[in-house]
Amino acid sequence: MTDFLSRYLRIKKVELPLALLGALYFFCVLCGYFFLRPVREAMGVSRGMSDLRWLFTVTSILSLVAVLAFGGVVARMNRRQFIPVAYLFVIVCLLLFSGLLIVNIMSGGGLIGSEAETLTSRLVGYTFYVWLSVINLFITSVFWAFMVDIFHFDQSKRMFPFIGIGGTLGAIMGGWSTNQVSSMTESPYLPVGLMLAGALFFGLAIVVMLTLDRMAIRLSSFYGTPMDRIAERRTGKMGGSLWEGLRAIGTSSYLLGIGAYIVLMAVSNTLIYFTQASIILENTDTLSQRVAGFAQFDMLAQIATLFTQIFITTHLIKRIGVGWTLAILPAVTMIGFTILSVWTLYGVMAIFQALHRATRYAVSRPARETLFSVVSASEKYKAKPVVDVFLYRGGDVAGAGIDSLFALLGVTLAGIATATIPLAGVWTVLSVRLSRTQAKKAAMEESHLASI
Repeated sequence: MTDFLSRYLRIKKVELPLALLGALYFFCVLCGYFFLRPVREAMGVSRGMSDLRWLFTVTSILSLVAVLAFGGVVARMNRRQFIPVAYLFVIVCLLLFSGLLIVNIMSGGGLIGSEAETLTSRLVGYTFYVWLSVINLFITSVFWAFMVDIFHFDQSKRMFPFIGIGGTLGAIMGGWSTNQVSSMTESPYLPVGLMLAGALFFGLAIVVMLTLDRMAIRLSSFYGTPMDRIAERRTGKMGGSLWEGLRAIGTSSYLLGIGAYIVLMAVSNTLIYFTQASIILENTDTLSQRVAGFAQFDMLAQIATLFTQIFITTHLIKRIGVGWTLAILPAVTMIGFTILSVWTLYGVMAIFQALHRATRYAVSRPARETLFSVVSASEKYKAKPVVDVFLYRGGDVAGAGIDSLFALLGVTLAGIATATIPLAGVWTVLSVRLSRTQAKKAAMEESHLASI
């Protein structure tokens, strides 16, 4: 079995334990998150689409505060400290949200959007939406920063698609379980149970991460990374200041290019997201029904992602390169809006959304994460969260503004499809240029390692 996996995945036998642990780590992270995601979406749309738009703006502002605070934490700790601390913070917050909901329900209050809604339930619902919208990007950003810290450039191209499969399986399990539970009960305690389930998987993620870190140190000599360099990353503090991440992006055209790619992706995703949210809001009445609806969309998208990862992604980056792999998402966005403008049907929207998310997670995400394999450790843990969290949420706000403008001007889906053509062209050129810059940086890093 190990021989077959090694040949099919193009992973060396000595690397296979690291790849399996990386996949298990990602499984725990996304399984925990997808217990929470449908609850967030349901709470966000419970009082209408207008509230959802201003929640996007609040989220973007708080994202900047969060990434600066995280940069300060990273400067004072090593990765064996700040990564578990980040996930422990998530667990504590989930326990706090659960406790507030239990107290509100026991005192006679209802969930947000229900007839018995109270000021407390509304505040908890909106706070949870904003909190998870910031945290969800952090937990995946920290995960991938850790991956590009322990695997070098060549390994990342071979191993990241496989590790992504582990995350997709976790997302499917979390989404399927949430859908099943939500369909069977209308209990007001449903969000509490889902939050506690998410907290459990984040706890498991900490255990797996520490195990993987120890194994990476032990096996570092087998895959060509100098032991002193790995040991320094493991035990040494990052140093610097909390502003270092912003400063690094402002002075690096490479990081700015990655940020531009993220913003364009977020804008396209937000336009699709608002369409999906509007459909679910119009076709459901209760919070449990909305949770189930969002879970169904998530599960469909993750199944499409899994098939893409198994049969396509594991060989795609190696064959066509990082740049053209990144360019697939702009093409899917343009073609999807064009088809949707001709057949504006619920089923077409569901398929488009599933294919777009499958491309983002199964194709674009592994290729995009390899871009960070050629930057410094400080940039991985300080600048990367700024790109993945603040700039992504800034793209969300821009997407929400564009959606509102299109609605005000009466722009049809055909008009949106036409607007995506030049956008996709710029996006594609950016993808190819990022790949070329990455290759140059990788060559410089190899020369440096050879001289050590």
